[in-house]
Amino acid sequence: MSVVHRLSVGWLLDHLSFINQCGYEICDSFVCPGGVTLDASVTSTGGCHGTSTFVATSSSSNSPTHRPEDAIGTEGKMAKMRYVFRGEFFDVSKPHIVAPPEKQLCQGCPELTIWTFFKFHCFLILQKRKRKCVFNQGELDALEYHSKVRKLIWEGTLHLVQEGLKSGFLHRSPAELSCRKNNIPVVCGLAELCEMAKQFPAVNEGDHQAVRVLEDENFSPEQDLLSCVTENNSDCAKIIVLMGQKYLVPPKSSFLLSDISCLQPLLNYKKKYDIIVIDPPWENKSVKRSNRYNHLSSWQIMQIPVPALAAPNCLVVTWVTNRQKNLRFVKDELYPHWSVKTLAEWHWVKITRAGEFVLPLDSLHKKPYEVLVLGRVQGDTEEALRKSEGVLPIPENKLIVSIPCTLHSHKPPLIAVLAEFIKPDVECLELFARNLQPGWTSWGNEVLKFQHIDYFTLLQNE
Repeated sequence: MSVVHRLSVGWLLDHLSFINQCGYEICDSFVCPGGVTLDASVTSTGGCHGTSTFVATSSSSNSPTHRPEDAIGTEGKMAKMRYVFRGEFFDVSKPHIVAPPEKQLCQGCPELTIWTFFKFHCFLILQKRKRKCVFNQGELDALEYHSKVRKLIWEGTLHLVQEGLKSGFLHRSPAELSCRKNNIPVVCGLAELCEMAKQFPAVNEGDHQAVRVLEDENFSPEQDLLSCVTENNSDCAKIIVLMGQKYLVPPKSSFLLSDISCLQPLLNYKKKYDIIVIDPPWENKSVKRSNRYNHLSSWQIMQIPVPALAAPNCLVVTWVTNRQKNLRFVKDELYPHWSVKTLAEWHWVKITRAGEFVLPLDSLHKKPYEVLVLGRVQGDTEEALRKSEGVLPIPENKLIVSIPCTLHSHKPPLIAVLAEFIKPDVECLELFARNLQPGWTSWGNEVLKFQHIDYFTLLQNE
């Protein structure tokens, strides 16, 4: 289970375990006599239009072309290939920045006093001397917010970490820790592919298909992948090839690879969702300077058709940076615009495998936590009332504590912690997703980013 411990303050999650329980097993490869594997799970979406659904590979380990993704099995039997996410991407063994001893988690909870604020003030003056300024309003707002949530985060995290240490999920022994460096794969630019898609010929409305199923033998190239929702309805994972790169698609999942200008296929999908999780690419100065990924303005985020996608009583969860301007925007403008009532603020707290904050809790630059704003779509319909029966109300101030993935913007799974606040077998949607989950529809211009096969390891062959 991805929930390692559940206390009144929140949950300790195992993100890596959740990924590996998603069922990344390729189970439709047939090993013929002679050791040749026919892999029916690789669906080509690039190159020529006449694609073949079977790819022949050699199963001999002595072959110079043998690769992890080649199936190995017994002659005349189905070969099962099981993939797991590379564990080193969760090998956060020590903090990115070490806090002073008196402010480390194991030392108790030092109070945030007026004197502490004064020290913050002086430190910020020294930090900003080159800019010849002391505070701006955004920093004052951030300090005020931090002073309100600090004790909750410190004490709640301490309780969950103590449980993790008792059970052995977390380890304080230095012998348990390693300092491996991660080799992050260089993958093709999916966002650039979405830009290219705008140049594809327009699809006639009469010829339009809302859904493409991965089992289809006539699955066609990139423009089909980008113009409709793709489904994997099977109980096994599938591999698709896109621009020469392989991506793993978990079972019972669907996705749309597109940017915000091409959302119509998601609306054509005709589904209404009971949970919508949103991780917007927030606009800020550092993002603009680094140019690492595209960002959206507040106005653009408001144009997302959440009301058209939401079922009655839909639970909406939005990830927010620690910038108070964004938090106020979600609560005061975005949710009212979507007819969503704000119910609670939760916090995701990032820790190391030893149970330490990845950054000092009182760091002025970055915090070891992020905010989630939870709300429900408003409505007095009978269906909304029916869906709320037997569902627990959303509580305030819960913590989700986990070891973060070292890959940028790989958020922890929420379905396990939200399960008690929703009906079973609900429809789930993630917007601005960068990975896929079984049972979810995912949308974004990098929706397959962390599904690239190089992020996985072939664990065993059965």
